[in-house]
Amino acid sequence: MSELPRLLLVMQTADGGAGRCGRKLRERGYQTDYCYPQSGQPLPVGMDGYAGAVVFGGPMSANDDDKLPGIRAQLDWIPAALASGRPFLGICLGAQLLARALGAAVKPHPAGLAEIGYFPVQPTAAGQTVFESPLHVYHWHREGFELPAGAELLATGERFPHQAYRYGTHAFGVQFHPEMNRKILDAWLVEGAKELAAPGAQSAIEQRGHHARHDAALDRWCDGFLDEWLRVGGTME
Repeated sequence: MSELPRLLLVMQTADGGAGRCGRKLRERGYQTDYCYPQSGQPLPVGMDGYAGAVVFGGPMSANDDDKLPGIRAQLDWIPAALASGRPFLGICLGAQLLARALGAAVKPHPAGLAEIGYFPVQPTAAGQTVFESPLHVYHWHREGFELPAGAELLATGERFPHQAYRYGTHAFGVQFHPEMNRKILDAWLVEGAKELAAPGAQSAIEQRGHHARHDAALDRWCDGFLDEWLRVGGTME
């Protein structure tokens, strides 16, 4: 019996969850291996042994490489991961780390606003085949990324204009959280309750209401997106 192809899931916290993304990747026949660089666990050499990688979000900044060795390790590893030609997906902080590794800046909102809760993203002309219009997605961030040189902007938002991008054919970054499910939402609303006072954040009641209204559409989008992400990388050949 042949082994399942392996995908690397890079988590920023010991209790981080891959949620919907992890479940859907396993349903598609992949073994998911977790790596915790913030805890000192080493990343692989490039994509050695892996069919692709997903770098998830966390509460730290993509600019914390001077004080967090785990951030520095990911910034050093990402170019080798991209050079493998295998599918790479950066989610929230992961998208910001990808942008930084490609030479772009990561900065707070100029007016100090946060984006916490469900907000719509609009596809660009290049993103018409990737996104429904509009798609309400879940955010939890105070910083955003500039578009890396050579990258294609796929979706934009009112508060943070760069919401999703593609670099080459196999690397994607999304500022939002497609992995979000009700279990993760409930945990974050408790653990990050103080953050809900930030300017621009939705209340817990608003977020639960938006989850009930928009999660089914996000789930359908996630199915199509992951299928295409895996297809262009040829991971099931």
